[in-house]
Amino acid sequence: MSNLGRLLPLLSTPHKSGRSALTCQFRCGNACAHEVANTSDNTYFGDIAAQALSRRGVLRAGGVGALGALVVGAGAVPAFADPEALGQQGEYGHGRGSLTFSPVAPNTLDAVTVPEGYASAVVVRWGDPVLPDAPAFDFDNQTADAQNKQFGYNCDFVTMFPMGRDRALLWVNHEYTDENLMFRGYSGGATATEEQIKIALAAHGGSVVEIERVRDTGQWELVTRGRRRYNRRITAQTPMRFSGPVAGDDLLKTAADADGTKPIGMLNNCAGGTTPWGTVLTAEENFDQYFVNGDKNDPKIARYTIPTSAASSSRRFDRVEERFDLAKHPHEANRFGWIVEIDPFDPDSTPVKRTALGRFKHEAANTTLTKDGRLAVYMGDDSRFEYIYKFVSKQRYIPGYDRHNRTLLDEGTLYVAKFTGDSPATEIDGSGKLPADGVFDGSGQWIPLVSGTKSFVDGMTAAEVLVFTRVAADKVGATKMDRPEDIERNPVNKAVYVALTNNTNRTAAQVDEANPRPSNKHGHVLEIVERRDDAGSTAFAWSIPLVCGDPKDATTYFAGFDKTKVSPISCPDNLAFDKDGNLWISTDGNALKANDGLFVMPVQGRERGYVRQFLTVPVGAETCGPLVTQDQRSVFVAVQHPGELDGATPEAPASRWPDGGASQPRPSVAVTWHTRGKKIGS
Repeated sequence: MSNLGRLLPLLSTPHKSGRSALTCQFRCGNACAHEVANTSDNTYFGDIAAQALSRRGVLRAGGVGALGALVVGAGAVPAFADPEALGQQGEYGHGRGSLTFSPVAPNTLDAVTVPEGYASAVVVRWGDPVLPDAPAFDFDNQTADAQNKQFGYNCDFVTMFPMGRDRALLWVNHEYTDENLMFRGYSGGATATEEQIKIALAAHGGSVVEIERVRDTGQWELVTRGRRRYNRRITAQTPMRFSGPVAGDDLLKTAADADGTKPIGMLNNCAGGTTPWGTVLTAEENFDQYFVNGDKNDPKIARYTIPTSAASSSRRFDRVEERFDLAKHPHEANRFGWIVEIDPFDPDSTPVKRTALGRFKHEAANTTLTKDGRLAVYMGDDSRFEYIYKFVSKQRYIPGYDRHNRTLLDEGTLYVAKFTGDSPATEIDGSGKLPADGVFDGSGQWIPLVSGTKSFVDGMTAAEVLVFTRVAADKVGATKMDRPEDIERNPVNKAVYVALTNNTNRTAAQVDEANPRPSNKHGHVLEIVERRDDAGSTAFAWSIPLVCGDPKDATTYFAGFDKTKVSPISCPDNLAFDKDGNLWISTDGNALKANDGLFVMPVQGRERGYVRQFLTVPVGAETCGPLVTQDQRSVFVAVQHPGELDGATPEAPASRWPDGGASQPRPSVAVTWHTRGKKIGS
């Protein structure tokens, strides 16, 4: 048995996905080894007769249009953002941009590999100075004080706020820590030193760093000189505030915050988005694993899989901060699992947890405008058999009226999605065979859960709906999905795309047309077309353009494109679009025994479904981000948890990326560009 097996027995649990057991333990608290949290009796297949609106009717009602943007990519700032706040404007194409690069072959190299004619470099890595007085990184002598001033650990969501052509602010989430790789001799939270726990608390959250273009290329690098007035670290200990309908509610009150309005810190921030007024929306995901002594007899707590004993918690933050012990502070967990808004241009601002957007294991918070000017936010709940959500503000966005716009996320309607297939149930048999009409598709509804202080869920108050949103979605019969991760609206055709990463727990009896494959270890991508292309509509059509896996596998589907020409792809995670509307897909947990990577697929025209691999990340890493710049000269990815393989330790690392030699692996943000100045994909 390896040292890892002795120190952390839970890591020996078999895992069905491509992730290592080490990743499962530290990223999500070994969620796949637990019972499925959603035990509701929501049906898995909707009868076509239950919906009066057909998919084809929705498609006839809408058209394809273009929407402008400042930066294209995961959570990109749309072009209707205030230009005086964000520095420049951009335009989208018409979906006809060609992709001509030669795909990267699947591999297991300990490097970022890119196509011929491209180069890649690290922009910022774990431990790099963020604040001007930060010390140089020293792996063997790290302190909490140093980490509070340095770039945090596992990076995920990446977005950029341009300040002219050659300068920008880069926002990066720090999702979780892997103490087994951060500290020599780490043997679990119960025996960790208090300083190690404090370092871990400081390594969570997010970073704002100023970056600059290298000469006239697509390369960007960290600004290391001067004042860097916007640079900022936000951690699990940063003071924040609640806003919206639940702020001040009894469910958020604690001994330290009797008013229920001032939470401390954010945890497990995965994907995210941006607002038209130039702020970050960052999503708290697997917050449950940081707590101990959850009430196993409370079904609402059980839906959030809070550990019921100290022994089941790997980090033991409660040893340093008592608030993580729910036996003493039962409402503290209710203060996590929110969308957090952060102003990157005001380093003194207080981050805001927006309660009107609901509480669950958030993945993504991507915004667009409805046809009448209201703000819509798309969100996923990244767990097996969980749901897809949308929030629509009550009031309209007013360009330039910042004071008004910053209230939009506090009042509106929160919806959850219900999908209905348009094929007979006998044709959705779990074999992966397409139904007679040649595509997995159907219609759907956005079901209202709550609007302001009005609940639409029987037996639940508005506050209960927003704090226990999973329970509310169970009650209204939402459709159980295969781990909804990033959700992005295409700026060219206005369709909404959902990454469904995988779900090996779905049985043949549980398949439906929106989740048609049992033991779905490779995942799929869903396409939603809302009525009249209006994000404010409550009716939509949907289809599945991509069923991932080895193209030789009969259960895969690439929108009808020739499967002999496509790249194998497994476990879609984060999504982005370039200005031509091509879909960029990063992967997490490749179950095809190769490194994770970044892929691109046209969603219109003759090459719809033509998946090509653009890059791969190092051994043991996950590809996060991605971010394609408006000028299409750069693509950023967050390389999360390099070297996170079972048995890896600082004494025997599985990766030496990015610094090579005898160095330790360091999660980093990397940028790729064409060496001759061409746009990405050429």
